Amino acid sequence: MNAGARAGAPLIVGIGGTIRERSSSEMALRHALAVARRRGAETMLIAGPSLVFPMYSPESAARGAELRGFIDALRRSDGIIVSSPGYHGSISGLLKNAIDYVEDLRGDARPYFEGRPVGCIACAAGHQGAGTTLSALRDIVHALRGMPTPMGVTINTATRVFDEDGVCLDAGAARQLEVMAAQVVDFTGLLASAGQRAGAAAFA
Repeated sequence: MNAGARAGAPLIVGIGGTIRERSSSEMALRHALAVARRRGAETMLIAGPSLVFPMYSPESAARGAELRGFIDALRRSDGIIVSSPGYHGSISGLLKNAIDYVEDLRGDARPYFEGRPVGCIACAAGHQGAGTTLSALRDIVHALRGMPTPMGVTINTATRVFDEDGVCLDAGAARQLEVMAAQVVDFTGLLASAGQRAGAAAFA
C-alpha cells in the first residue's frame, strides 16, 4: 500500500499474476497501479504467491489470515484491477479460485464488485490468447456486478514487454495500461459523487 496517498484517496486493489514472481501479468499490474498512484489513489497489490488459497468450496467457511485479508481488501476497495495470464484461452486457475472467494461479499451492502470500476489486463503469448482471456475476465466482472472500464488491456508477451526492473518496453502496452488505470481512478470519483448526490436527495 502506498504511504503517500492523500486523505480520502480511493483505494484501488490489484489482484493477479502467477505463482512465478514478476511474471508479465504481475509487472503489467504493478505498472497500472503505479499510474493509479500518480493520479492520487491509494493502492494495494495482492499477487502471485499471495493468491495461493485452498480450493474454493461453498460448503467450507474456513478462512486463513491471508484469505481474510484478501476479502477485506476487496470489501474496502473503491476500484479493482485484475491481471491474468492467458492459459489455454482463458484466465489462470490461480486467479479464478481467488475470485471465487468473492462470494464471501454476497451479503455486503455492496455485494461482490458492485459499485466498483474494474480494469482488466490479459497477457498471453499471442493476440488470440490475450483476446479470449480478456473476454473471459470481463464476463466474470459482469457476473460479479462490477463495471469493466471501457479500456481493456491485451498484451502479447511473445515479444519482450518488460525489462528486469519492470519497466515497460512496449509503448503501445504502456499507453493501454495508463488509459485503463486512469479510467479506474476517474470512475471511482464519478461514482462517489453520484452516491453523495443520491444521499443528499434522500434527505432533501
